[in-house]
Amino acid sequence: MKGLLRYLCFPVLAAVFVFAPQRLFAVQLLLPMDQAQTNHLKAYGLAYWVLANGGEISWLLNYRGGSFLLPYSRQIESECAIRGVQAQVLSDAAVNGIRAGIGEASANMDEVPLQKAPRVAVYSPKNKLPWDDAVTLVLTYAEIPYDVVYDKEVLSGMLPSYDWLHLHHEDFTGQSGKFWASHRHQSWYREDEAVQKAAAREAGYEKVSQLKLAVAHKIRDFVMGGGFLFAMCSAPDSYDVALAAEGVDICDVPFDGDPMDPRAQQKLDYSKTFAFRDFKIVTDPYVYEISDIDVTLTRPRSLNEKNDFFHLFEFSAKWDWIPTMLCQNHERVVHGFMGQTTAFRREALKPDVTILGQNEALGEARYIHGTYGKGTWTFLGGHDPEDYQHYVGDPHTDLNLYPHSPGYRLILNNILFPAAKKEKQKT
Repeated sequence: MKGLLRYLCFPVLAAVFVFAPQRLFAVQLLLPMDQAQTNHLKAYGLAYWVLANGGEISWLLNYRGGSFLLPYSRQIESECAIRGVQAQVLSDAAVNGIRAGIGEASANMDEVPLQKAPRVAVYSPKNKLPWDDAVTLVLTYAEIPYDVVYDKEVLSGMLPSYDWLHLHHEDFTGQSGKFWASHRHQSWYREDEAVQKAAAREAGYEKVSQLKLAVAHKIRDFVMGGGFLFAMCSAPDSYDVALAAEGVDICDVPFDGDPMDPRAQQKLDYSKTFAFRDFKIVTDPYVYEISDIDVTLTRPRSLNEKNDFFHLFEFSAKWDWIPTMLCQNHERVVHGFMGQTTAFRREALKPDVTILGQNEALGEARYIHGTYGKGTWTFLGGHDPEDYQHYVGDPHTDLNLYPHSPGYRLILNNILFPAAKKEKQKT
């Protein structure tokens, strides 16, 4: 929580030309986030835009799907119309009535101020790979600005200039995503392999795995210092595996030219990881998995696109406001979606990990959160919330077709999370 507050103590300058009230009895705008909202995803972008222009808004946790309360101005009202976002003009009396209801002791709701537009970075390779990334897709669709950084920028020490970092579909173990068996003859694979090896040499490392470990350490330090980390698909487990395997060669001949350490499994140090423990690494280069953190490696999943779901937990908004914020949605049951890492085995989670969403019957954690030092991390299983089984080379998802996506809302909850300010609750 201290890490959350570190970024939120700067004075906020009001952009009067945008946010000065221009109606005597209509001083607020409500962006409803329940079924009344015409575009849930763009509503987040509208909220970000207000923050970026110096406005302070409120996130009404568990009120109508996690609605936003904005200062009224004609400019904001017009921007809502331009973006296709439903906004309701409220009087003082209406706002006071909402706040009175939220404040009731029996109401599992709360109001959290958002004061600062987070500086967003996406860790993503500069060369083109034959798959998309859900986070960059939704950031672009919601019109939230971000910078792309990769190994060189991370190693140069740029991360502390950002508040929030997303890890693209990435393999931090140096095994090229375990695509060797199926795609080693493809031009994109050979090109990426060459780019990664050249980057390692340029940075002074003999192997890609050594470069990626150095990057993982920079990311770890970013979080420890108060940064916010979000990762999906292969990034969460490959990141923790890389941390646990520090100083241990877990890469076989096809990946780094020499055999792996035959005692690599026994030498893993789980105390260095963020989320996972007691996992087994996959040493076979022909197997498209990095570890058994992913449920699909160790147990059959009798699920398909029609019956794959996970449930979001309902936390106490007044006391557990951080996980509550991350779970804001108009749907409590979210369609599952697959990826290289689809879901996390509950047995592989550390005891202090907070499960935000799960399929309890199958023992699958799909959405998890925790703290590290002064910062926080959030991991979401799967590759694309609106493409159940995304294959290499598949076309990008068109979010114009999914403006109400509950899965994509989870990503955007994380984007606004660093903007929040709330005093530590007394116990």
